Amino acid sequence: MSDRSTVYLKNRARGQLVEAALIDGVTLQEITCVESSWRPISEHNSKGAEHSHWDWREKHEAVAGLIAYRMFGIECDSEMQGLMLVSTAGHACLIPTRRGRELVYIDFVASAPWNSIATASNPRYSLVGRVFVATAIRLSQEEGFRGRIGLHSLPQAESLYAANCGMTDLGIDRKKENLRYFEMTPEQAEVYLR
Repeated sequence: MSDRSTVYLKNRARGQLVEAALIDGVTLQEITCVESSWRPISEHNSKGAEHSHWDWREKHEAVAGLIAYRMFGIECDSEMQGLMLVSTAGHACLIPTRRGRELVYIDFVASAPWNSIATASNPRYSLVGRVFVATAIRLSQEEGFRGRIGLHSLPQAESLYAANCGMTDLGIDRKKENLRYFEMTPEQAEVYLR
């Protein structure tokens, strides 16, 4: 069963915030709709987003029924604008002042192909990634982790996490496909949520 709450995305064409639904507990049926709407656009775009090859159905099936994983979606205009998979167990901080403390780890996060500046000539919505980061922070707070989150970033999204979200860049992780690793401290989380 999924829960829905109200969030806001920015309609790029109108320059206005619009109401959207944050879905906690994305269903397989919703994933099927995502695959059928996102994949054709990604396959026909030579400049595709780095995450365009991800199989969300496979990810959904891999974590179905596991309480340490949560899948979120953002729906607006009857279409899924983004998906995020997080884990609430098995990850610890690497920032020296927080080393070893639990955090919420963002395993995967993606925006619909029509929202990406890299893939769409007129992107529809912005703030998808920012809403997901805020969602992960709130989940971390609910779990008692005080807002601590971590993630490995695809190169296209590094500036989002460093500059826009104010996360700490801990450098390239050779054990994780040479992706750059970012963490957010409780203090950074407080600033971000303001």
